[in-house]
Amino acid sequence: MNGAAYFERMAQYNLWANTRAYGLCAKLPAAELDAPRTAFFPSILCTLNHILVADRIWMSRLLGSPVAMPLNTILYENFDELRHARVAEDQAIIEFTNGLTDAVVTADLTYHSVAGDAYTMPRNLILAHMFNHQTHHRGQLSNMLIEAGAGPLEIDLVFFARDQLG
Repeated sequence: MNGAAYFERMAQYNLWANTRAYGLCAKLPAAELDAPRTAFFPSILCTLNHILVADRIWMSRLLGSPVAMPLNTILYENFDELRHARVAEDQAIIEFTNGLTDAVVTADLTYHSVAGDAYTMPRNLILAHMFNHQTHHRGQLSNMLIEAGAGPLEIDLVFFARDQLG
């Protein structure tokens, strides 16, 4: 699998994993989504917002029209609105990766961090980071869901592969 195809697959996995994560979250009472938790971000809702914020920041950089916002921005306080926005972002990520070529994937991109520092690195590292970052925080989300009584997320990449490949 070449570089562009790999990121197409990761975008599909991202949608699959987020669909399952949001499905499990939807079974919780609203109070559980806002309840204080021990993680990088203080609640399930805050964590879900952070993942969306980071995706929007990285995608805006990749698309050449950067947006800046604090990483703890709450885009949506309402879970259903957040879920709708997540689905739209996942679709945008899929559309973006479907248009990638190996030449684009390996080309450098210069961007400014949230702190304003300039960095240049290959897009494949940026894309790998974006998908890895989501996985990192979904791992925290899984623990928070266990604490809330919803059970763990079963979203390992191999489960996606088994589901997709039969």
